[in-house]
Parts: sequence; C-alpha cells; structure tokens
Amino acid sequence: MKTYDVDTKSSGTDKLQGNAKIASGAVKEGTGRVLSSTKLQAAGASEKRDGHVQKKIGEIKKVLGQ
Repeated sequence: MKTYDVDTKSSGTDKLQGNAKIASGAVKEGTGRVLSSTKLQAAGASEKRDGHVQKKIGEIKKVLGQ
C-alpha cells in the first residue's frame, strides 16, 4: 500500500494528482478489459483507488485550512 506525505503537498495539488490517478487508472482498467488482462485491470483498479484516497486527503486538507 502506498503512503502519502500529508505535510508537503497543498490541498489543490493532492486533489489534482488524485483526479489524474483516477483517470489514468480508469484507462488502464478499460484497456485491461479489452485485452482480457486481469493484471492490467487490477493495476488500473488499484491506481483508481489510490487516486480516490489522495483526492480525499486534499479535500480534508482544504477543510483544515492547509
């Protein structure tokens, strides 16, 4: 599992990078479906999940004023 350094990124950066990971993961997951690659599908799903976590961290930082 990946860890996130909460102190060094701004909330906007976390949300932006989270959205990018979600999009990239969706592309990988879809490509995996087309190619019947369960490994690529799993990698895409994992990347999307990481993106959702990073985006949520950014939202929390915004609420806390960081």
